[in-house]
Amino acid sequence: MFNVFRKLKWFFRMYWKQYTVAIALLIIATVIEVLPPWIIGEAIDDMTSGVMTAKTVWLYVGAVLLAMIVSYLLSFVWQYQLFGGAISLDRILRKRLMYQFLKMTPTFYEKNRTGDLMARATNDLNAVSLTAGFGIMTLIDSTVFMGFILIAMGVFISWKLTLFAMIPVPVMAILIQYLGKIVYKRYQTAQAAFGDLNDDVLESVAGVRVIRAYVQEKKNEAEFASNSEDVFEKNMSVAYINALFMPITKIGTSICYVIALGYGAVLISNGELTVGQLVSFTIYLGMAVWPMFAIGELINVMQQGSASLDRVQATLDYTADVEEKSGSTLLSQSGIGFKDVSFQYPLSKRKNLQRISVQLKEGATLGIVGKTGAGKTTFIRQLLMEYPLGDGKIVIGDIDFQQVSKEQVLDLIGYVPQDHTLFSRTIRENILFGREDAAKEEIERAIRLADFEKDLANLPAGIETLVGEKGVSLSGGQKQRVSIARALIKKPAILILDDALSAVDAKTEAKIIENIQTEREGKTTIISTHRLSGVQHADEIIVLDEGKIIERGTHEELVALGGWYKEQYDRPQLEEVAE
Repeated sequence: MFNVFRKLKWFFRMYWKQYTVAIALLIIATVIEVLPPWIIGEAIDDMTSGVMTAKTVWLYVGAVLLAMIVSYLLSFVWQYQLFGGAISLDRILRKRLMYQFLKMTPTFYEKNRTGDLMARATNDLNAVSLTAGFGIMTLIDSTVFMGFILIAMGVFISWKLTLFAMIPVPVMAILIQYLGKIVYKRYQTAQAAFGDLNDDVLESVAGVRVIRAYVQEKKNEAEFASNSEDVFEKNMSVAYINALFMPITKIGTSICYVIALGYGAVLISNGELTVGQLVSFTIYLGMAVWPMFAIGELINVMQQGSASLDRVQATLDYTADVEEKSGSTLLSQSGIGFKDVSFQYPLSKRKNLQRISVQLKEGATLGIVGKTGAGKTTFIRQLLMEYPLGDGKIVIGDIDFQQVSKEQVLDLIGYVPQDHTLFSRTIRENILFGREDAAKEEIERAIRLADFEKDLANLPAGIETLVGEKGVSLSGGQKQRVSIARALIKKPAILILDDALSAVDAKTEAKIIENIQTEREGKTTIISTHRLSGVQHADEIIVLDEGKIIERGTHEELVALGGWYKEQYDRPQLEEVAE
């Protein structure tokens, strides 16, 4: 049960002063809270024996008030320190999770669904932070506070009465421990179901246009209702066990009261106990109700916190497939070399790149074409270091990829992917994502190179227009050109366009290609495309098929070769003649 504290020992070491102060003051406050019942019992005995005076009344009242005030002040301080520590834990783990999400490679996101990751970053973190705050409090209350109450009852009043009255407590502890193990298993299942529901909701929101276009709203609603019902049932199974904790505590406490009153009456009749002492004992017993209940709450919180921490830790312990190197070699050139490179995705059953050899000089342009699934994007992903390097060797200039860090490589690259990701900010902010310190003139230059000037004039707020989530307010072509401007403002040594002009018309494509040729003279460019018009100017073009290079050369050489490239080049003209 207390494994969660062992797993969090790194945190308690960091904040040991704060937790030491909190626990020490909590214990002192606990001791002070034990005094008023004893004072009240003494006052009752003085009244029943007829020795009470006005002076002693004020002394008793003053003592109780002083104890209450000191207890209140101490409680404020220890709660602030204790629950402040819990908030600090939440902050630390949230930062670590975010850092982990940002540095993970595509393989991680293939194995973990977004909805489940969100559940770990929200519900699970809340459960863990609850353990570091409320869990510590219930631990002290169910042990130290309960211990002081038992000492006060046994020493100040009667050890016999205390011994008999506490008979139900061990039975309660056994039952609560058993239920705690069930809570752990059921809570993990419930959290996993919540993660699945999160993922389904994300998919539905992201694909709402497709759902509406195919009139699948009712089906989607039914699936959501079914998944919600599943989450509801699994959480209710947790709630069912949680609901058993309080009745067990109440029944046990009631039995303690019955024993205390019955046996207490016997001790009074035998002259072994006074009325005031019995009153004090019943007050102590009332105070013991919370520590008894806290035992159940402690086990409940510990088991849920442990289950959640295991889920969070599993994410934090995941090792990135691409190891981050601390390469100190400086990259001064942008020429690229693939030397007999082969690569296979972790989940693939065949080689996705086979014995690829390409030599691209600094300042040259490489065109990559081929049918869908030929390996164009896979080729580019090798340069982005998204997956572990396969067989063969990749160099930039004359430096092996193995000798440089991923950050160094990506600093040289401006990348425009197939799937254009725009943030829910203005167009200006999306472009500046490429380089935050860019001047106004550089922004205007990037927009001109991406041929986006005429579009800005038609937008409601120009460059300050909010694009909405994932650029929902822009067309596909506009998204692509904003992404291109974002890459160009970085002024990268290597520009990679991965089918980045598929949504623009031929005239706009030609204009952008011309701008890139003119403005990026002397810099390396790689263009992957389905349109041959986008790579006709390239210094070298490679044709990929099933991960192999089946043709290579300039545009003129490939047309003269009469292979796949010439077939694709002739097709539009043949279709035009046929029409």
